[in-house]
Amino acid sequence: MLTRLPFMLAILGIVGGVFIAILFGANEEIFHKRIESGLALNTKIQQMADPAAKAAKLATEAEKNWRYYQRFHFHATGIGAMMMGLLLFLARLDAPRRATLAASWLIAVGGFLYPFVWLFAGLYGPEMGRAEAKEAFAIFRYQGGPSLVGGVLTLFLAAKYPVQGRQ
Repeated sequence: MLTRLPFMLAILGIVGGVFIAILFGANEEIFHKRIESGLALNTKIQQMADPAAKAAKLATEAEKNWRYYQRFHFHATGIGAMMMGLLLFLARLDAPRRATLAASWLIAVGGFLYPFVWLFAGLYGPEMGRAEAKEAFAIFRYQGGPSLVGGVLTLFLAAKYPVQGRQ
């Protein structure tokens, strides 16, 4: 199970990214309505006195918050595929099990969690404000670090140990 769970996280990340894309295709309006209703609750925007400035701000914020949902899709599928490639490579590497297991877990956990900063920023950004939402869910953004460390460890292992079946 210790060696399978990183693969399962990679697959789950890819599935999550594809699932939200299917939701986009099935009913993109759900996301736009959620953004619109969140912006209606954003006190900073709603307190703006100039109607033209307020309308411009609402349009800009709606577009940027919609982009956060798209970023979740892009990052979840892209990082998930990248994780899968690295995990498959690590599985074939003739390196110490502890080292490959550590690299696998760092890559998988960090890579799986990172895209959620964009999903939660999309969900809560309209009401909270984009910067505030990204900061509130920064723990997910920081997960890129462990994933990067796992990638660097994989590079080190690849330089030091041969791939199984190749000499």
